[in-house]
Amino acid sequence: MSSSRSRRGAVGQPAPDAEEAARADTEINSCTAAGLPASARVLFAVVDANGSLVRGLGATSATRLAAGMYQVAFDQDVARAAYVGTVGPAAGGLAPQGSITVASRTGIPNAVFVETYAASGHTDRPFHLAVLA
Repeated sequence: MSSSRSRRGAVGQPAPDAEEAARADTEINSCTAAGLPASARVLFAVVDANGSLVRGLGATSATRLAAGMYQVAFDQDVARAAYVGTVGPAAGGLAPQGSITVASRTGIPNAVFVETYAASGHTDRPFHLAVLA
């Protein structure tokens, strides 16, 4: 059975007009100053609740500093990078509920400081960390 709807795009989205499409095409090539440099890398680390580095890309070590506090080191300066962290299992299954904060590591330009929490405060949790450097 044939449909009169376009098979491209989500149902209900209006088609862009020619001017809008042309503007979007020029922005692809003109925003290099606002985007990541050509030398940019996406780094990541998966860390167990005990601070062990399970796997990663560009990650060189992970250390548990105290309950719910970790340091993750990388093979390059990440002090001015963007960080994204999430509580997540190091292997299969689901991680216990919790929250996470990430920040540059004071005094160590190639490391990220990570804190994990439960409702009761700092608590050890496994996590995933992505760094856009």
